[in-house]
Amino acid sequence: MRRKKKDGRDMTSQLEEKVLDVNATMQGTLRFDDPVNLRISGKFEGTLDTKGKLMIGSKAEIRANITGETIHIEGSVNGNIKASGMLKLGGTAKLYGDIEVPRLIVDEGALLIGQVRMEDSGDTASGLTSTQNDILDTYQVADYLEVDRKKIDEWVTSGILPGIEKDGEWVFQKSKVDEWIAQGKIKG
Repeated sequence: MRRKKKDGRDMTSQLEEKVLDVNATMQGTLRFDDPVNLRISGKFEGTLDTKGKLMIGSKAEIRANITGETIHIEGSVNGNIKASGMLKLGGTAKLYGDIEVPRLIVDEGALLIGQVRMEDSGDTASGLTSTQNDILDTYQVADYLEVDRKKIDEWVTSGILPGIEKDGEWVFQKSKVDEWIAQGKIKG
């Protein structure tokens, strides 16, 4: 199912259009105060401070300290990284620098030379990092996404939808579900 805004426009295709793809040689400070899906495919030297999702392409060469939320690296990065959400090093990634992140995924073939510091920013026992008002159960998420509850169970057990098993039940952080939607991962 594709989410639609009230005016009938497709949210998924709008989100896909909002990727800023930079394939150039740049120097300096690049800062985004509002969330953006940024893909760097060229060379960059300086400082990167982003919100949203930062993707470093397989041919990219970055010499910068990076601060962001969700960062996915396929190319070469020489600099320290601090991510508030997740860092993923794809199979072609080469990272020379220290990392501070609550969640790290490293694919086979990735190179990492540096120190890693991982700290959960919230309740380490449950993996929940927000207030109780932000927590949804399976039925609430199904209603929120306008899909059948069985579809939610399918997505969460296959790892597509971020959820946490607590006391034998799946619970969801609304902000993580919203981030998942923003990344265009909702496909009916």
